[in-house]
Amino acid sequence: MMIDQAFAILTGLGGGIAVGSGLVAFITVLGIIPRLAQLTFTASWVTRYESAVILGALSGAWMSLGSPVISLPVVSAIPVGLSAGMFIGLLAAALTEVLNVFPILAKRVGASDRIKWLLFAIVLGKISGSLFHWLYFQFMR
Repeated sequence: MMIDQAFAILTGLGGGIAVGSGLVAFITVLGIIPRLAQLTFTASWVTRYESAVILGALSGAWMSLGSPVISLPVVSAIPVGLSAGMFIGLLAAALTEVLNVFPILAKRVGASDRIKWLLFAIVLGKISGSLFHWLYFQFMR
């Protein structure tokens, strides 16, 4: 019984270290956080951004170990949701900026002169998909 628990602990720890190291390597090698700080003109806050990513990953990992229940008013979901959405959007924008996804995509599909419209279509698709997802799960459950 105790050997099974020790094996489960070691397996979980090893998997967590592997996934966490991969995420940190991915973010570090691509230079997403410094690029995000550069795009938002907040280069002096790079260490705060890095600390926020580390604390967010650690708190998410800690919370995933149990079933936490946080009792907050419904109104508090608005700023939390907006903050999470802005973070994911800015992270995705920095990632596409670093990888030069849009110029390569526009060149491949032959729409180099319409790259602004391509970006606008992607943004509208993301917004409408997010709104549909939220409205569906909020009101149709």
